[in-house]
Amino acid sequence: MSKVTPSNIEIIEIPKIEDPRGNLAVIEKEVLPYQVKRVYYLYDVPSSAYRGGHAHKEQLECLIAVSGSFEVVVDDGASKQKITLNKPNKGLLIPTGIWRELENFSSGAVCLVLASEVFDEDDYIRDYKQFLDFKNQ
Repeated sequence: MSKVTPSNIEIIEIPKIEDPRGNLAVIEKEVLPYQVKRVYYLYDVPSSAYRGGHAHKEQLECLIAVSGSFEVVVDDGASKQKITLNKPNKGLLIPTGIWRELENFSSGAVCLVLASEVFDEDDYIRDYKQFLDFKNQ
């Protein structure tokens, strides 16, 4: 695992089995530090659009570019970093309290999200000022 900033965001290596017929990526219980309770994916996102624009109070997420590429801007309230995801055997592990925006989707990009919780609107912080207030509590 390689460390990136801000705030303990990690790029994780997803185990893969290489085969001349095609590679297989495997995510089992020891790959992520949480149990996956929800899986969803973003696709057909126009290159000029962005997704995200929120933070979570409790939910952890791992983002994987299973096809194509996109950029993730992560922000802990003090610093920001832009991370490009473009390999299906790399995941971006985002802890709680991190603002994220996804942008610059390539044609055919698919972003797979493995979430630690089921959907709960109350867990979302969708206003950036409220996010900064949350971080300063």
